[in-house]
Amino acid sequence: MFRYYLLLAAYSFKRSRLLTALMILAIGLGIGASMTMITVLHVMSGDPLPGRSAQLYVPVIDPHPVSNTKPKNTIVDGNMTWTDAMYLLHAARADRQAAMAAGALPVRPAQASLRPFFESGHYVTADFFPMFGTPFRTGAGWSAQDDENHVRVVVLNADLNRKLFGNTPSIGRNVRLKNTDFRVIGVLDDWQPQPTFYAQIDNAAFGSTDQFFIPLQTAQELNFEISGRMWCWGNGGDGRASGDCSWLQFWVELDSAGKAHAYQNFLADYWRDQQAHGRFPRPVNAQLYGLMDWLSNQHVVPGDLRLQLWLALGFLGVCMLNIVGLLLAKFLRRGGEISVRRALGARRRDVFLQLGIEAGAIGIAGGALGLGIAELGLWSVRQRPDGYAHLAQMDITMLLGTFLLAIVAGVCAGLVPAWRACNVTPALQLKTQ
Repeated sequence: MFRYYLLLAAYSFKRSRLLTALMILAIGLGIGASMTMITVLHVMSGDPLPGRSAQLYVPVIDPHPVSNTKPKNTIVDGNMTWTDAMYLLHAARADRQAAMAAGALPVRPAQASLRPFFESGHYVTADFFPMFGTPFRTGAGWSAQDDENHVRVVVLNADLNRKLFGNTPSIGRNVRLKNTDFRVIGVLDDWQPQPTFYAQIDNAAFGSTDQFFIPLQTAQELNFEISGRMWCWGNGGDGRASGDCSWLQFWVELDSAGKAHAYQNFLADYWRDQQAHGRFPRPVNAQLYGLMDWLSNQHVVPGDLRLQLWLALGFLGVCMLNIVGLLLAKFLRRGGEISVRRALGARRRDVFLQLGIEAGAIGIAGGALGLGIAELGLWSVRQRPDGYAHLAQMDITMLLGTFLLAIVAGVCAGLVPAWRACNVTPALQLKTQ
C-alpha cells in the first residue's frame, strides 16, 4: 500500500509540476538556511574533550579589591594570582591540578634557510598533559620535580615539529625559543581542541592552536611575555610573581561529585584564611565550574550567531506557512478524486495517509535541495575570517538531521491540508462532477 501511495504522489507531482517545484524550493530554502546555522552552533557548542569534560573544573576565587574600577565580570574570568595558583598547586587537593598561561614567542630555527617566526604556545605545569589527555605521537611531558627545577624542556605540537624537523626524529634535539634553547621531550599528535577551553576565553577561542608547551616556572624565571588579560591593583607588588596581579588560569581534575564538593569547601576555607591575613576583601563566594558550564558562562558562542539561528528558524516557519497554503489549495482542488475514492470504500484514514505520504515526499525532495543549500551556506561561512569559520563542516549527525527536519516539516505542513481534504463530504463533490 505504501508503494501504491508513492505512485499516486508521483502522478500528482507530474500533474502540477510548477506547484510542486515551488513547494520543494520553499522548503529547501528554509531547511538550508536553518541547517547552516544549526550546524555552526552544533560545532561551536560541542564538547572539546568528550569523555573527560565531566571531571574537569575551573576553581574561581576573587582576590580583587572592592573598587568601582574593577573590570566587568572579573569575578568569573577565572584568572588567579601567582601566589594563589602556587598555593593551590602545591596543596594538591585535587586528583590533578595545573596552572597555565598563554604566550607567543619567536622561534629561531637551526636551519639557515628558515627565518625566525612567532608561534603561540602555553606555559603549563606537569599535570596539564595527563589531566587533559593530550595525545602524544612520541615522547612524554615532564614531571612535577622538573617544574620545581625549572628545567628547559619543550613539548611540540605536530605542526611546529614538522616545520622545524620534517620527518626526522626530534626527541632530544634543541629548539630555540626567543633567546633560550629548550630540549624536545615530546611531540603531540595534532592536538587541537576546539574551543581552546583551557586558555582565557576571548575572540580567539576558536581557530587558535598552541604549538609549544614549556614549564610555567621556567617561563616565569626567564620573564617570557604572556598573552591575554592581566589586572594588577595596589602597587602591583613584585609584578607577575605577586599576589596583586591576576593572570594565570587554573584547572583541576576531580573524578566524583563528592570530591568536587570537598574541593569547593577547601577553596572557601582558603578564602577565609586569606581574609584573616588582609587579602580577599569580598564576601566568601568560592565557585567551581565544570568544563561545559564554564564555556557557557564565558559565552563562547557569540550572541549574534544565536540571533541568526532564530532568524533562520523564523524564515523556515514562513516557508512552512506558504507550503500549508499551497498544499491546501492542491488537495482541495482534488476533492472530486478524493470523493470518488471515498465512495468506492476508502476510509478517511486511508486518504489522510495517502496525502501525508505525498507531503512527506515533498519534504524529502526539499531536504535534498536544502542539503545542497546548507553546504553552500557552510562554504560561505568558511570564507569568513572568524576563528570558528573552518569548523563549519556538516557531520553525519547534521546530515541525518537535515533529512529528518525536512520530513517533519513536510509532514507537519501537510497535516492540516490533508485533514481538511479527507473531511470533504463526498456526496457534495460527486453531485458537482
